[in-house]
Amino acid sequence: MKTQSPLLLVSGSSHPQLAANIAHELGVQLGKMSLSRFSCGEIYARVDESIRGEQVYVVQTISDAPNDNYMELFLIIDALKRASASAIHVVVPHFGYARQDKKSAPREPISARVMADLLSAVGFDRLITLDLHADQIQGFFSRPVDHLTALPIFISYFKTKSLPNLVVVAPDAGRAKFAKKLSDRLGAELAIMHKTRPSHNVAEIVNIVGDVNGKTILLVDDMVDTGGSVTSGLEALRRHGCNDDIYLATTHPVFSGPAVARLASAGFKEVVVTDTIPIPPNKTFDGLTVLSIAPLLAQAILANHEHRSITQLYE
Repeated sequence: MKTQSPLLLVSGSSHPQLAANIAHELGVQLGKMSLSRFSCGEIYARVDESIRGEQVYVVQTISDAPNDNYMELFLIIDALKRASASAIHVVVPHFGYARQDKKSAPREPISARVMADLLSAVGFDRLITLDLHADQIQGFFSRPVDHLTALPIFISYFKTKSLPNLVVVAPDAGRAKFAKKLSDRLGAELAIMHKTRPSHNVAEIVNIVGDVNGKTILLVDDMVDTGGSVTSGLEALRRHGCNDDIYLATTHPVFSGPAVARLASAGFKEVVVTDTIPIPPNKTFDGLTVLSIAPLLAQAILANHEHRSITQLYE
């Protein structure tokens, strides 16, 4: 009789609290790993227990040190392979370098494809991630990708608020599909901004398609980096006559550079994010709400481990 391989959850150093929360949801203990650095800066990883024949899930989000986060992940995967894990499933809540998914100008790299190739070269059995910047990045991998979404988390949260005259606003055409699903489930209207980028981390809103006059606004995006896009979008919405209640929901709170100062002073009623990326105390501000993705990721991990469908988690 074939017996199911045990489930082992291990964590990189990028977001140990999220890994601990997932372990709690699953009712398991985190696996034992040693992670350190040599004096020259090179990363060291070692599995501190026998994992022979076990199914291993590695939690490593890409946060404010993307290059180190990825290198550590590569070394953890290699250590697990050499320790004879039966399968290695990589859980990357925020997939870094995802914004560069195509050539927008001559002689540019397609960085998302490079990262996919590097992960594939190291070797893994399945990738579990959340709200990729572009859906087509899944096609960069030859191994299965479970592309989850924070949509049900935001739906559940904002349904409890019963916001009147609500319009869900996508900051660009790329987020229109996500915004449409959210607006349908909340019984809200939809609007889409037309955005241009004259340079990196600079966004200009040139038009808004949809009626926002006198409406409560829920602006949604997959990530907020420097905050330039969403704050310029907020100014455009005000010029079009929306009311003072403007909410922002984003899956990945990168919050780099001037983001926190911009968001804190922009006048949002509330900024709602998930914990795909750790938010240290110096990046918190009044009006910030953090929702946990640990239950969603735990459901995906358990369903995969038990060979059950996770279709409902995509919807």
